Amino acid sequence: MDKPTVAVIMGGSSFERRFSLASGKNVVEALEARGHRVLALDADENLVDTLRAERPDVAFVALHGAGGEDGAVPSLLTFLDIPFVGSLPPVCRNTWNKAELPFVMARAYAPEDSVVRWPAQVALPEGAFRNLGAAEALDLMPERVGGFPLAVKPACGGSAMGLSKVEGADGLGEALMGALAFDDTALVQEWVDGVELSVTVIGDPGDEEVLPPVEIAVEGVYDTDARIDPQAVSYFCPVRPESLSPDAQEAASIRSTCEHAAIEVYRAFGCRDMARVDMVWDGAAPRVLDLKVFPGLTETSLVPTALEAAGIALPDLLDSMVGQAYERGC
Repeated sequence: MDKPTVAVIMGGSSFERRFSLASGKNVVEALEARGHRVLALDADENLVDTLRAERPDVAFVALHGAGGEDGAVPSLLTFLDIPFVGSLPPVCRNTWNKAELPFVMARAYAPEDSVVRWPAQVALPEGAFRNLGAAEALDLMPERVGGFPLAVKPACGGSAMGLSKVEGADGLGEALMGALAFDDTALVQEWVDGVELSVTVIGDPGDEEVLPPVEIAVEGVYDTDARIDPQAVSYFCPVRPESLSPDAQEAASIRSTCEHAAIEVYRAFGCRDMARVDMVWDGAAPRVLDLKVFPGLTETSLVPTALEAAGIALPDLLDSMVGQAYERGC
């Protein structure tokens, strides 16, 4: 039996276009290596016509940022009755907005039933500044989120675009304007120091597999510049035990807690197939920062790093995911 024909949808018009194209190229090569006929499609104004004409058996969404992670293309694929790899549109819409994480987690778990914690935060839409005078109350921000330093970022988006670490009141206004250049809502959070981790989860809720956590070691802020500069950051997978605790047994327990936190987030949002949970171990708890339902799959991305540590070949995983999507349908 021939393998399913796969449309790999990439690119688009978001700020993360170049990262998406790189991920899409890797996905195309991986699926072709496993014998699939692959259609490499840019998410542009011709996408619907091409999908209707070609009628692929399955789609693989390799979009980062708006268009993919906000649920637009998954919604379109559902409408066109094309099965796809990745989370369903309502899940995408919830994960797209980082400000939603505390509310989704609170609905899913009582505090005593979850190991997940998150930074204190305030979300301010652009209209609050433009029409309602929110700029006049920025002096209240430190007490609302625990004092300086603060993290300021777009509420929606990825690749750390628009992220700033704000050390004092004189830098807050500029950081907010920088975040609002990428989204119409700025998210101000308590800055969390600790061990930065990225934990990938694959599978369906209740039947997940968690991959070894990737430790991100960077001097300064893990922003967009650091992510594309191989000299600026070091990755360790699995996370180094000594980064978590000088005691090996305690380090193993902490790693298990962080892995469990990733699964809790994955289940709370209702993800499927694959997602990446970004967090910081602050010395007491895993503080979850973000959830990516269409994470990067380039040579330097964190998911392939975790897969290599787990002994899983990327082509094999993608081939399996495509087969499962084909079997389950939309």
